[in-house]
Amino acid sequence: MKILATLRIALRALRRNKLRSALTTLGIVIGVGAVIAMVGIGNGAKAQVEAQIASLGENVILIFSGSFTRGGAHSGWGGAGTLTVDDALAIGREVPSVIAVSPEVRTVAQVAAGNQNWGTQILGESADYFAIRQWRFLEGGAFNEPDVRGATKMAVIGQTTARQLFGEESPVGQVVRIKNVPFTIVGLLAPKGLSVMGQDQDDVLVIPYTSAMKRIIGTTTLRSILVQATGPLALPMAQEQITTLLRQRHRIGPGRDDDFTVRSQQEIADMATATAKVMRLLLGAIAGVSLVVGGIGIMNIMLVSVTERTREIGIRMAVGARGHDILLQFLTEAITLSSLGGVIGVVLGIIVAKILSAVAEWPTLISLSSVVLAFL
Repeated sequence: MKILATLRIALRALRRNKLRSALTTLGIVIGVGAVIAMVGIGNGAKAQVEAQIASLGENVILIFSGSFTRGGAHSGWGGAGTLTVDDALAIGREVPSVIAVSPEVRTVAQVAAGNQNWGTQILGESADYFAIRQWRFLEGGAFNEPDVRGATKMAVIGQTTARQLFGEESPVGQVVRIKNVPFTIVGLLAPKGLSVMGQDQDDVLVIPYTSAMKRIIGTTTLRSILVQATGPLALPMAQEQITTLLRQRHRIGPGRDDDFTVRSQQEIADMATATAKVMRLLLGAIAGVSLVVGGIGIMNIMLVSVTERTREIGIRMAVGARGHDILLQFLTEAITLSSLGGVIGVVLGIIVAKILSAVAEWPTLISLSSVVLAFL
């Protein structure tokens, strides 16, 4: 009963100064709403990047030609033709924790079909590529290992490229020309969306890597190699074994820099999400400032309230109220303002996050932890 009586007194005191109470609560509303909305945007950006990384497949290791510190100079990933098909075959043959390997060459070329043409990315891959990437087919299927060995003129097409060349017509069975070399389309890939770098993964034409190297690009080296490990726990071991094998094959002595770069899917995810994490912390910190300001506002109003009501406090103490009773009354008023502002702020933050997601097409993800933290 004592608590209920204190609550009634606190509510009555707050009602006497409706405008001041509303303005004080507004600081908390804005602070809580800003924290939830900003952290939601940061979480959404991080989740989007993680989803793009997941589109690479499961338990994937990427091996790039070139190294950041090769011979004292910087040569980025794919910047030097240091990988060969034999390297890829040796990895599949000699690394026990690897279950699939795809040598990879890339180029950009104009592709023609009938009277339509479209500039797209040409990927030269092995038959394992689609299993590694866990890339489903909407129509048809993939080329097989005999097609790779025979450097056949078969291709698998992405959604964007198919739409540009054939519109709504089925591309399977159609013929496209890459640098005047005809390729028959045997499969249509399911959509993947944007990559981590913001590139349309569906704007692609995948052909056997042997066909790409002999018929299109005219190269004998690889840009990269895709590898799939037996499981997530095998990734570190596979990465170490691949590095050791390639150093032996490339005759790289102790103390010398690698002429290749090996990155696991987790490392790529960590690098790609680092910016999103910093942005989330920065947005949360900026929004947190407004929350602190709102709290200071409540503190100031309570201080003013105590100063204004010294007569009331004196009367209450004269009729038997003790110090902790007076303290409880003002704490109840402060908690009431904070709680009311917190509830409204939570609702406002979620609504703002949804509006931003719909209007600005920013991905947002409201987490329970951010709601609880902002409210507390």
